[in-house]
Amino acid sequence: MTDAQGNPASGRTKWRRFAAAVIPAGIAVGALMTGVANGAVPVALNVSGQTFKVSADTLDGTGFAQYGAVTVTKDGKPIPVAASGIKSATLANLCQSVTVPGTPLTLVIRAGRGGTPASADNLIIGMSSLSGDATFTNIDIGQDASTLTKGGDGAHGEAGMFGQQADHVTITGLQQIAYSTHAGTFRLNGLDLHVSFTGEQCFADPAS
Repeated sequence: MTDAQGNPASGRTKWRRFAAAVIPAGIAVGALMTGVANGAVPVALNVSGQTFKVSADTLDGTGFAQYGAVTVTKDGKPIPVAASGIKSATLANLCQSVTVPGTPLTLVIRAGRGGTPASADNLIIGMSSLSGDATFTNIDIGQDASTLTKGGDGAHGEAGMFGQQADHVTITGLQQIAYSTHAGTFRLNGLDLHVSFTGEQCFADPAS
């Protein structure tokens, strides 16, 4: 395996606070918006524009790709995101929470507890942040986003944009803030969905 310059790279990479949005922010956002204006960058349409939190004790994924993308709200507002595609994933102790604007209410979904993880195929997440302890196997960093093949159906970006992919990824202590999630199949074993009147969330907001 080699890096973007053709130099040898190790087969496994571990980052302590894995930042999903690794692309240089200013260059990436400008290029993405230009691509959207020209009709070149694929976009996910009609998202609400509201973020939600997702956490898991462990995400174990086979086939991983990551690249810059744009999601668009119903009123046409473009939102740059870091898109992560995983061909097949399991998530232990999965939690998703979203707040009801202007109220203390939250909608909370939990699944994958008791030793039977939730699972998903062809998972694509449009996110603004992600943290955790991540280990990648056979990772290629700096690959052209249009040539990504390992992340499942549709998990690739625009030609000339930054991309990375790996055979396998494991993230422990996963915490992410996302705008959208798409999956070919999502199996929520032990599903529990409830409305919290006390502002329950999957994890606390980062300290300012």
